[in-house]
Amino acid sequence: MAERITVKQPDETNRAYDILIESGLLQHLDSRAAEFGLENHVVVITNTTVRHLYGNALVERLPNAHLAVMNDGEQYKNLDTVHSLYDQCFAAKADRHSTIIALGGGVVGDTAGFVAATYMRGIRLVQIPTSLLAMVDSSVGGKVGVDVPQGKNLVGAFKNPETVLIDPVVLQTLPPEQWRCGMGEVIKHGFIADESLLDSALHHVERSAELVRRAVQVKVDVVQQDPYEKGIRAYLNLGHTFGHALEQVTQYKWMHGDGVGFGLLAAAKLSHKLGMIDESLVQRVEKIVQDMGFPQSIGDLDPVAIWDAMSTDKKWKSGKSRFVLLNSMCQPTIVEGVERDTVIGVLESLR
Repeated sequence: MAERITVKQPDETNRAYDILIESGLLQHLDSRAAEFGLENHVVVITNTTVRHLYGNALVERLPNAHLAVMNDGEQYKNLDTVHSLYDQCFAAKADRHSTIIALGGGVVGDTAGFVAATYMRGIRLVQIPTSLLAMVDSSVGGKVGVDVPQGKNLVGAFKNPETVLIDPVVLQTLPPEQWRCGMGEVIKHGFIADESLLDSALHHVERSAELVRRAVQVKVDVVQQDPYEKGIRAYLNLGHTFGHALEQVTQYKWMHGDGVGFGLLAAAKLSHKLGMIDESLVQRVEKIVQDMGFPQSIGDLDPVAIWDAMSTDKKWKSGKSRFVLLNSMCQPTIVEGVERDTVIGVLESLR
């Protein structure tokens, strides 16, 4: 059964796009190319892994499609890869009437989306996420971009897709560690807005369509109220200030979902230290993080280095710290000016 969620933009553009969740959609996309505006020239951007799983087959199915490939991994979400993809788009003779399909996980979606936002000043984009993380988070909301040595996602744009096509069947080929990474974003959505997402009975690939629908709805509800992250959209970054810093200091040896999972625990402990939540909620976060298999310790990483990496976080203002924390279950809030020693103390407690 297909589920369709419409994302409305309450701004001067007054645009909307659909997120379609339908099992088997990818396999039959050729017969529905015109429905999604894919009957004309298309460049499918994917990575070296997804290319063999789905990319080659999709290019063969579509009437006029070319393939552009990037390396697989967060370390390749950078401007060098963007330049390579520009070259591949030019070689494919992509013009202002072409469409880019971002086929892959969050790294592909962010990078290909940035290419679509900037190639010839912007061309059509269709997101086809193939990982749980991309389905429930990065493919929705229009934020695209790449990492630079100074930090994660510091170069980017807002680029809404024409549509997002989600086929839960592809999750059957997802490695277990990538499923876990996606679950980091799912449980984050549970703590900020929909407690039902924390129910372990839902955390199985057999129920992925329902899981994806509920998690996507959380993000859509927030994005529709704040499309350009001027206010409450920052709530979606619960756990991310810690997580992004850990990714950076480990040169992305920590995967994004693991960073977010650990970051949820660190944010809960920081919330408790500031007197915002009681110990019982910290314990609940800790149990869920443990049950999901996320890291619960920074090991031998330096808390000071992690703090320093946080200083490039986009949410900080004029060098002043800014964290998304919890007032209680499903009541996130933004707290500014948290002292360095307080944050380092939390990290020290998680060694």
